[in-house]
Amino acid sequence: MAKLPIKLAIIGGGSSYTPELVEGVLKRREQLPVSEIHFVDVEAGLEKLEIIVALTRRMIAKAGADITVTASLDRRAAIAGADFVMTQFRVGGLQARARDERIPLKYDVIGQETTGPGGFAKALRTIPVILDICKDIEELAPDAWMLNFTNPAGLVTEAVLKYTKVKAIGLCNVPVSMKMMIAAMMDCEPDELSLECAGLNHLVWAHRAWLNGKDVTAEVLQKVGDGAGYTMKNIAEEPWDPDFLNALGAIPCPYHRYFYQPGAMLAEEKATAQTEGTRAEQVMKTEQELFDLYRDETLAEKPAQLENRGGAYYSDASLNLVDAIYNDRKTVHVVNVRNHGTISALPNDAVIECSAVVGSWGAKPITVGSLSPAVLGLISQVKAYEQLTVEAAVHGNYNQGLMALANNPLVPDIHRAKAILDDILRENHDYLPQFHAG
Repeated sequence: MAKLPIKLAIIGGGSSYTPELVEGVLKRREQLPVSEIHFVDVEAGLEKLEIIVALTRRMIAKAGADITVTASLDRRAAIAGADFVMTQFRVGGLQARARDERIPLKYDVIGQETTGPGGFAKALRTIPVILDICKDIEELAPDAWMLNFTNPAGLVTEAVLKYTKVKAIGLCNVPVSMKMMIAAMMDCEPDELSLECAGLNHLVWAHRAWLNGKDVTAEVLQKVGDGAGYTMKNIAEEPWDPDFLNALGAIPCPYHRYFYQPGAMLAEEKATAQTEGTRAEQVMKTEQELFDLYRDETLAEKPAQLENRGGAYYSDASLNLVDAIYNDRKTVHVVNVRNHGTISALPNDAVIECSAVVGSWGAKPITVGSLSPAVLGLISQVKAYEQLTVEAAVHGNYNQGLMALANNPLVPDIHRAKAILDDILRENHDYLPQFHAG
């Protein structure tokens, strides 16, 4: 029996990551009969959107695929009748991200896109926009699955699941990257490796690692401590202390460096900001180079330089999830979903990042129960920050914003929390109408 064709709506279609997504669709033509991809973006991103669409059409033609590609600024047209809505947008663009990184550095606080005050600022801008998108999905494609890649992915997904009826799953390339890096360390195929992941987005641990059924957690921790390549393009490679890893007893994700080694990471950020620029400022140059490549009318494939952007395995994370839902695979993926007792110490409605079985019903998390106090304190504190941030973003509530930053482990004291909050609200004024409505 022929399967029904799939319409993908890509919100933020002008992203430099999009060619990776298109490559993933073309690779999976046998199992995913995508018949239409509708890219949508905002007016400021129109030029990039047109470049992406032209490259996409060349890639599809080269592959001999029969896929209709549409691009517009009409979000409702993109969403209408979609089976999957993928969100990968950045409110305010890379300029806003550069501000997110620079503001905290003024106060000797880590300035990073998704953790600490930078992630807080991004969430304030993003959550009202994604809730608006969800209204369109509820009206025009109520059965569609939203796959949210927009950072901070866990926090944004929590807002969607708390305030809308949309069927949403958050996802991130970090857990896939962890698996690939660990497989490289262990000199095995990724499929031979199983990880038990639980935590929060950009704060996830692999609590256990198995290689062909054998528990190799201790061996992996030793290799990470020995300095084996365990980092990502967008995170400075600060070495891990072997004694600390042994005491922790769980494999941290690369982003944990910000929480476990904030002094070294802050020093690196400050030095880099004065020389090469913040990560956002570096990415602006990378993006310019990528779009110069994308303009080449002879290019009909994803260029290798895209790896420098920091989004490795993006299409694997997203399209393997589409495959699992569409084809009812019942396979294990690491996703952002409601807790529902998976981590017993957290509220049921909190969104966590964990291993889950994914099928046509969505994602069912695999329960881990009680976690070690070695990780639970940090998870609980960051989740409190996330819950307060969601409320601040939705309601434009200054007090909840202040308490969110005061609860974030990367903000050392309330004086800096207040100063950073005031700077964020002032410098993002045009993107935060909820804070000055009425």
